Amino acid sequence: MISLKFFQKQDYDQLINCVESPAFLLQWAGPDFHYPLTYEQLDNYIHEANKQDSTTFIYKAVDLNTNQTVGHIGLKNIDRHNRSVRVGKVLVYKEARGQGVGRRMMEEILSIAFLQLDMHKVTLGVFDFNKPAVQAYKNAGLKIDGLLRDHRRFENEYWSLFEMSILYPEWKSST
Repeated sequence: MISLKFFQKQDYDQLINCVESPAFLLQWAGPDFHYPLTYEQLDNYIHEANKQDSTTFIYKAVDLNTNQTVGHIGLKNIDRHNRSVRVGKVLVYKEARGQGVGRRMMEEILSIAFLQLDMHKVTLGVFDFNKPAVQAYKNAGLKIDGLLRDHRRFENEYWSLFEMSILYPEWKSST
């Protein structure tokens, strides 16, 4: 079982140690951070998050059997009027990969989005070459809405991004 708990300063080191390259940082966080990831960047990241009226909630994923942190995930761009939110910065730590952690993290974050925040639509973006993540999102019920071709540039290549989403009625019928 996975539980999502607010990401805090004491979680910085584990996350920083997972970010091994500029390519990995861009894949995980998009353009929001620059390499190398630092305490200052993470301080700015959580500064306005995790408060009652925040538009961002940032979590660590904890395996309840081992009490170990196994991942990171967030909700951002919370639009309470239109009842939409975006999942971002999804990361399953290396030692937990291949064990269904990504799917369970998505199940938990969708539950928070739909039941606690009363959202109607949840979206996310994932680079098309990240096949395990695309499959985990599909397994959680998200559908591909489209492909943003050559969406991000990294060094001398361009990366395309799938836009994915799930609506509350779709999620409710699958739970």
